[in-house]
Amino acid sequence: NPYAGLVNHLRAAWLSGKTRPMEYRVAQLEALGRFLDEKKEDILEATASDMGKPSFEAYFTEILLCKNEINGTLNNLSHWMKDEHVDKNLVTQLDSAFIRKDPYGVVLIITPWNYPIHLFLVPLIGAIAAGNCVVFKPSEVAKNTERLVAEMLSCYLDNDCFAVVTAGVQETTRLLENKFDYIFYTGTSSVGRIVMTAAAKHLTPVTLELGGKNPCYVSDTCDVQNVARRVAWGRFFNAGQTCIAPDYVLCSVEMQEKLMPALREAITEFYGPNPQESPDFGRIVGDKHFRRVRALLCSGRVAIGGQTDEKERYIAPTVLADVLPSDPAMQEEIFGPILPIVVVANMDEAIDFINARPRPLAVYAFSCDSKVVNQVLERTSSGGFCGNDTLMHVTLTSLPFGGIGNSGLGKYHGRFTFDTFTHHRGCLHRNMGLEALNALRYPPYSQQKLGLLAATFEIKRKGMCTLL
Repeated sequence: NPYAGLVNHLRAAWLSGKTRPMEYRVAQLEALGRFLDEKKEDILEATASDMGKPSFEAYFTEILLCKNEINGTLNNLSHWMKDEHVDKNLVTQLDSAFIRKDPYGVVLIITPWNYPIHLFLVPLIGAIAAGNCVVFKPSEVAKNTERLVAEMLSCYLDNDCFAVVTAGVQETTRLLENKFDYIFYTGTSSVGRIVMTAAAKHLTPVTLELGGKNPCYVSDTCDVQNVARRVAWGRFFNAGQTCIAPDYVLCSVEMQEKLMPALREAITEFYGPNPQESPDFGRIVGDKHFRRVRALLCSGRVAIGGQTDEKERYIAPTVLADVLPSDPAMQEEIFGPILPIVVVANMDEAIDFINARPRPLAVYAFSCDSKVVNQVLERTSSGGFCGNDTLMHVTLTSLPFGGIGNSGLGKYHGRFTFDTFTHHRGCLHRNMGLEALNALRYPPYSQQKLGLLAATFEIKRKGMCTLL
């Protein structure tokens, strides 16, 4: 296998214990911070070249949010790494019972192209913080960012413990043949199944950050202008190439009629009368992706936008009205600047519509009535939830981010990333003396011993009393 030598080299480094000291982890995390500071302009230029990503959006998602992850991790790492002492029973009162935070070993991180810096750095930060060695495979679709990472990251990180592999589909398949101690994959559900199958051969645990069709319910009682701005921003940010973007709107016929002019106004406010000329609106990442997204425009009727330019890979911010559940735009994750509106009679029908489909990465609900928002939250299931806004839940490192069912497996961000790449090792360190306390468990057995044993090991339910 062409990558066996690399994996073995990193495993030897991990077995040496090099990555375990906190000082080492801190130094590597600080180096990532310098990478973001010193290569800021290169990152902005690479993401602009790959998908016309506006510098504002690139700085916010690829740099600022990543620096927040680094600084939050550095601020808390010593606390996260400490042994966690746990409750004990009567027999072990004089012993030490604790959870040791061990690194997994050599981990593999495979990331996509839509946020090519953010989606590799955030898991990498947690993997380093947890004390692992890492093989990282960036997406070959975002060619300029891939080149930047491959050429520059080795100048900042310890090359004995961290390696970048640039690879296409065939090479990635060979890479997955190697035994890793953990695999973290972000991408499509179809490739996620391939990754999980490869991991199963070595019984390797995985985190799968996948996608899905994120529903957005808009009730009849809401501030239409605010809804339009927040939904348009979430849908058309990064030209719609965001895994947690609202994928479609569910609302009544009356709300569709109110929402349409408000969405048109919001799009014009954001991107001007001709979004193709706006410096704040991105492009589709590649020709194949452009053709796939363009084909979805035949769904329903184009109420706003619909213009395309294949040479520029430009698809205008588009809203589709009267979309049917059977239309092409409702059969797959859109991952582009198209927003279908599906008409439902009421909230109950919207919830039934959501629950009849695979569980999404995010559910959004808009209403001036908090009871409506809470009803959607309580009666649906998704990776995450955001009421009266879109995307913003992902900015909080205090919240876990991840999918459920078809939208993924596992979670990360902040402390949750550290925990994902950490083996929580249950440990009991007993006293060598006081052997008389152990006599109850040794043969020969008796009913008296069993009664005493039950009394010392039993966990009683709180609030329960015993009648004497």
